Amino acid sequence: MLDATRPANFLDLSGKVACVTGASAGLGRRAASILAAAGARVVGVARRAEALADWQQDVATSLGEPLGSRTASVSYDLAKRDGLAELAHQVQQPFGAPDILVHAAGINTRQAADVVTPEGWDVTLNLNLATPFFLSQHLVAGMKARGWGRIVTFASLQSSRAFPGGLAYGASKGGISQLTRAMAEAWSGDGINVNGIGPGFFRTELTAPVFSDPERAARNAAQTCIGRNGEPEDIDGPLLFFCSPASAYVTGQVLMVDGGFTAK
Repeated sequence: MLDATRPANFLDLSGKVACVTGASAGLGRRAASILAAAGARVVGVARRAEALADWQQDVATSLGEPLGSRTASVSYDLAKRDGLAELAHQVQQPFGAPDILVHAAGINTRQAADVVTPEGWDVTLNLNLATPFFLSQHLVAGMKARGWGRIVTFASLQSSRAFPGGLAYGASKGGISQLTRAMAEAWSGDGINVNGIGPGFFRTELTAPVFSDPERAARNAAQTCIGRNGEPEDIDGPLLFFCSPASAYVTGQVLMVDGGFTAK
């Protein structure tokens, strides 16, 4: 028998507050937009203030709502760990403490193993691995107080596979898979589910070097079971599932959204 106490739409995020890092471009921007469309109030975080403002205007226009009623933004360089406590304070000002935290910001310096620099290593590991943990650590108190929260990390094909020029990036994304499990173990008992999405090849700023080579992009598409590379909307369903009540009994998992690339 249907449980009439359950909401009719498990993916409805009305009344929830979300924070999305990397919201100025690529999959982070898509994530921030789709959470707003699902009813959440969203704070986007990224370095580029103008790009964040453009994202806010796009959401307002798409939803037919006044600018700022559904979104807010904070401009910050997420690779700087010493300011994350202040950042956490700032993202709580527009709408209150986030119920949902999506870590979509990332960098790939694409340095071959023999030429990896300490600077390239540090910025990659800080932004891709350290920031998701320490920003989460600063924001879980509000989720614990409500007994409900969702944290979504962004893993990668390189969480489990080695690609040329991806030593630092792969190390950070391999770490993200384990960080996702470790944060789930630490906080799921408080009602905070932690899961990860592992995108395949999507056309974004981060993957521009890949898609600038049509033959390489075609080879990547052929490697998938589905036979194509990812489109931004392919991330919507998995993200909404992980951010909503629909994933109540799912935590510590990394879902590969890669068209079956890792299945072959």
